[in-house]
Amino acid sequence: MTDNNNKKHSILLIDDEESIFEVIEGLLYREGYNLTYIDSGKEALNRIDEIQPDVILLDLMMPEMDGIETCKLIKSNEGWRHIPIIMVTALSSKEDLARSLNAGADDFVSKPINSIELRARVRSMLRIKLQYDALSATQRLRTLNLFNAFLT
Repeated sequence: MTDNNNKKHSILLIDDEESIFEVIEGLLYREGYNLTYIDSGKEALNRIDEIQPDVILLDLMMPEMDGIETCKLIKSNEGWRHIPIIMVTALSSKEDLARSLNAGADDFVSKPINSIELRARVRSMLRIKLQYDALSATQRLRTLNLFNAFLT
């Protein structure tokens, strides 16, 4: 899926199991996304500015730093909080869903991953991200216009 500028959307998968990346890559292959795989939350935090993802798929259960902590850190950063996060997990209890949403996650997908559900949820999050980006661009333009009007 691409936007009006023909830019491929960037999806970042953070999961300690590389086999999950292969599954998701296969499920999203036809969509034409740029997929990046990182195997830890810490590494993802170090590279998120470089990758500039449009959507993050984040595993809940990871060693060292779990998905909840990673999600909280991403959402607490002013420059990243607008990036939609879909939690991906084998856990499916209401408590896990609540913990994920309370940490700032925008959506939730259970393993084993259903291809139709995954594609629909990613598209939904991309629509939200595109609306945010358009609103931000409009606000920047208004600010610039106000500034220019003030100078004249």
